[in-house]
Amino acid sequence: MIEAVIVDDEPKAIQSLTWELNNFKDDIEIIKTFTSPEEAITYLNNTPPDCLFLDIQMPTMDGFQFLDKLKSRDFSVVITTAYNEYGIQALKQEAIDYLLKPIDSDDLEHTIYKIKKHYSKSNNSAQIEEILIKFNAKQNNHRISINTDGKLIFVEIDDILFVESDGNYSTIFLKDNQKIVLTKKLKEVNTILPEHVFFRIHNSYIVNLNKIKEYIKNEGYVVMQSNHKIPVARQRKSDFLEKI
Repeated sequence: MIEAVIVDDEPKAIQSLTWELNNFKDDIEIIKTFTSPEEAITYLNNTPPDCLFLDIQMPTMDGFQFLDKLKSRDFSVVITTAYNEYGIQALKQEAIDYLLKPIDSDDLEHTIYKIKKHYSKSNNSAQIEEILIKFNAKQNNHRISINTDGKLIFVEIDDILFVESDGNYSTIFLKDNQKIVLTKKLKEVNTILPEHVFFRIHNSYIVNLNKIKEYIKNEGYVVMQSNHKIPVARQRKSDFLEKI
């Protein structure tokens, strides 16, 4: 099932598109709708869907400005507009399709077909990438494979200092002040890191045990080689002490 979000400043337009999409309820489900683009950006940056239906003309910002404010866009975008001239610009913004208001049922059916095709390709690509990641993990004990921005990055384990959670995103902190932002939850990142080197010290942090410089017992945090201070969760303290 494809999960979709609708963003349109006109409630009636949302109602109309929702009604049309209900004809394809076996293929697509509307999980959230927004009339406020600001609220939508906050939601999408934390909970990316499979597909976004986006109105191009809104009072506080247009749809293209809206897309520029997203941290990542790992989902299909369908532009909805009453003005045909926006179609070419929509495609330049890598929208999968655009729909003219009032939305025609046949046009929507064709768009749904495009979304399903793209969704299927994305799932196949994700499966292939997962196989490559697992293969690399078995063949190489010194580096890991990370999937981000449509490519696989191979990172030396010794270069990783710690990983920080930000909702549905995680940031890998490397030596030399480098960072890699992933559209993965911390628990997913934890599965690709070797257990003998990394430890989830807190709900929001995984640390490289070899990169800890100090453990401040009284205040309950560790100091990494980069001088970042990271808290040790009380319920994880005893397991952490066994590890080090």
